[in-house]
Amino acid sequence: MRPFIERALKDRVRYRYVQPTVLQDGDSFRVEAPCCSRNVDPAGGVIDIARLTPAADGSWALALRDHAAKAWVPHAEGLSLGEALDTLCVDAERRFWP
Repeated sequence: MRPFIERALKDRVRYRYVQPTVLQDGDSFRVEAPCCSRNVDPAGGVIDIARLTPAADGSWALALRDHAAKAWVPHAEGLSLGEALDTLCVDAERRFWP
């Protein structure tokens, strides 16, 4: 699954010039990347972007990081992996890639 997610992230709209990293975190996959905007980390350090979690029925849940609260916030559930990755890569509201 991880290589599929990594390939999909190459088609993202925001911050195409940074290299996100996909890490396995239990059953989930966590996406992190350098903070180029400096909105979250003024030093440009690596920040959490999203968490993709598979469900027993084969669907996926997508969570975003609330950096102020230092917590994962559910964004959508019941998605196919493709739908979850499309949401993450387009990020029209700049919720994932701050």
